[in-house]
Amino acid sequence: MKRTLYILIIIAAILSLTTLACALSGLPANTPSPTNIDNTPFPTVDPTAPSDPLIELAGQQDRLVDLYQQVNPGVVAIRVLSEEGSGLGSGFVIDEEGHVITNYHVIRNATELEVDFPSGFKIRGEILGVDLDSDIAVLKVDAPLDELFPIPMGDSELIQVGQTVVAIGNPLGLESTMTTGVVSSLGRTMQSLHAAPGGGAFTAGDIIQTDAAINPGNSGGPLLNLDGEVVGVNVAIQSSSIDIAGQPVNSGLGFSVPINIVKRVVPYLIAEGYYDYPYMGVRTLPEINLFQQEALGLPRSTGVYITDVTPHSPADKAGLQAGTDPTDIPNLMAGSDLITAIDGRETRNFGDLISYLINHKSPGDTVIMSILRGDSEIELELTLGKRP
Repeated sequence: MKRTLYILIIIAAILSLTTLACALSGLPANTPSPTNIDNTPFPTVDPTAPSDPLIELAGQQDRLVDLYQQVNPGVVAIRVLSEEGSGLGSGFVIDEEGHVITNYHVIRNATELEVDFPSGFKIRGEILGVDLDSDIAVLKVDAPLDELFPIPMGDSELIQVGQTVVAIGNPLGLESTMTTGVVSSLGRTMQSLHAAPGGGAFTAGDIIQTDAAINPGNSGGPLLNLDGEVVGVNVAIQSSSIDIAGQPVNSGLGFSVPINIVKRVVPYLIAEGYYDYPYMGVRTLPEINLFQQEALGLPRSTGVYITDVTPHSPADKAGLQAGTDPTDIPNLMAGSDLITAIDGRETRNFGDLISYLINHKSPGDTVIMSILRGDSEIELELTLGKRP
């Protein structure tokens, strides 16, 4: 009797431990442990354990290799003859009709135009339309269908600082060169090739900054995400050094036109040969530093400070004002309007303002400007024109 009772106590203890283990594992007590087909248990994996960096590196390497093989057939070299001599740039195919995107400055003043494909196929190209504001041109080639490998366009509003990007092009004449880097910053501005009335030039906005190596010859080539989608068109570098031929060399500061602007512009370039950008008719400070804020007596250092309003422009008709009171800083007048928002979107600096206009507005559209004028906050309605 005692022996039977002892055995029952042991069995009860085992069952209790099993139930406790199942409860801790999240499985019901009658759920069998998972096994392979040969009835051996699956190996357990600790999700918190560090992954093998060599495996991760190999995976990244394979992804880049696949991306290059997928995209490179659609990246072309563009050779130009002009009265100034010869030039070389890059471009990429966007459809099976033979449309190719490149930079305007690559084909500017071209008298002869050649498009070279990675396969070795070469053909003359025709310029369909150009956009000096975004430095974009659309070419047309009558190439066989088996030479045309369109590269898909992504969404540049989805990219983030720190995201890995890839550039493919023809730097310094070295065809089909691939470089990698990250998105260094977003929303940059730079001077466009479109001359403004009264001197200077209009602004190109919402520019992507990257440290992917970009050099002369990369111009017009694609900046890609790791899905093989174009997120920008490489347009310029900023450099403090030059090579033995006098060409600027990469210093980790490359700039690309975001693909969302290109997607707005290109249909017009194909259909009409040009694209009209929205126009306000103001000059502003790029941003407001502390010294300027103090000299101007502003309550904040964020916003778009107007330095000049073009007579008879949309801004002038809407009632925007530029100041006339001298400050301790030469050529900086106090008393101007400070734009704090457009259509309810905060404008921390001029880059925010121009990015919104370029990406979302067209000539003829009406916007609501939130203005700080002295101590008063007001709203003005402004109907956009087109850049003259």
